[in-house]
Parts: sequence; C-alpha cells; structure tokens
Amino acid sequence: MKPLKESSKTYFAELEKRSKKSRIHKPYQLVGLELAEILKDRRHIALYIKLAKHYDADRLFRLAKSIAEKKYITNRGGYFMRAFYAKKE
Repeated sequence: MKPLKESSKTYFAELEKRSKKSRIHKPYQLVGLELAEILKDRRHIALYIKLAKHYDADRLFRLAKSIAEKKYITNRGGYFMRAFYAKKE
C-alpha cells in the first residue's frame, strides 16, 4: 500500500486532469451556460439549461442580451424570468 501522501498526490492530479475536461455534451447545455454568463447569474445555471432545452435559443438570447444592456437592472436573472414568462403568455 502506498503512503497517504503519495496517493493523495495521485488523486489530486487526477482531479486536476478531470476539471479541464468539458462536461457539456448537448447544445442546449451550452446555451444555458451562455445565458447564465450573459445575465451574470451562475448560481442558476441548471434553470437556464432547462429553459434552453424546451424553448428556442434565439428567443432566449435576444431577451437575455436586451436585459444585459440595461444598466439599471440589478437582478438580471429575476428580471429575465419575469420578462420571459410575461412574454410567454
């Protein structure tokens, strides 16, 4: 059995190698990630991925970019959701 220090080095090296590999496998995952970046709301990436899976990406991007351009909005993610569901109905 290897000493703990050596095995932990190997383990952390493996984790470092894995972290560099992309975990995006579907186009809608990339769209959701980009929406979160545009809106500066990385906390809700899963929500944006789910929206991107079910709705048109162009429509989502247009709405997100128009919201990101407005400087007076502080909670862009909340504003995006409000505007998205208001236009949906």
